[in-house]
Amino acid sequence: MNLPNALTVFRFGVTLGFIHFLSMPGLRAKVVATILFGVAAVTDFLDGYLARKYNLVTVFGKIMDPVADKFLTLSAFFMLAKQGLVAFWMVAVIAVREVLITFLRLTAMRQGVVLAAERSGKIKTVLQMTAIIFMLGITVGREVYEEGPILAGCLRGIWFGMVAVVGITVWSGVSFLWVNRTRWLGKVEGSVNER
Repeated sequence: MNLPNALTVFRFGVTLGFIHFLSMPGLRAKVVATILFGVAAVTDFLDGYLARKYNLVTVFGKIMDPVADKFLTLSAFFMLAKQGLVAFWMVAVIAVREVLITFLRLTAMRQGVVLAAERSGKIKTVLQMTAIIFMLGITVGREVYEEGPILAGCLRGIWFGMVAVVGITVWSGVSFLWVNRTRWLGKVEGSVNER
């Protein structure tokens, strides 16, 4: 197993640790959870970067890297929803989009077609990660400070921020489907991204 694939597998383990510590009470657990999420996010960047730079791209990596990414982000959103920081309907919408698009990309990959990520998808990922990190900061803040106007303001900000994240997530999914519509409708062989 090469280094990028090892990092992908490592991300699964770190995500499990993140879930464990975020579910525990206390400041130390929340800080550890935040650090673990940061480590997992860094491996998300590193495995792809190393695979491309050193020509270490494998079928395993192509399949498991996006799965590991979605496992990390969806686990984070679900755990934060359990703590009341984000509405469950928002998590459900994000999950449907992520699972659907990942399934379609993996299906196309099995047919020898690589459907490249679009700009909207990259923006979506950055916004999701930013929102998660901000909310993890709130979980740490809750352990240090009593509920007050500052935390209340942050919670209101989270709601509006997550509305934007959900909107961008849905938009990026629709954009992906539209760009690759000929493939899903079976009108032509291949995808717009193959040209």
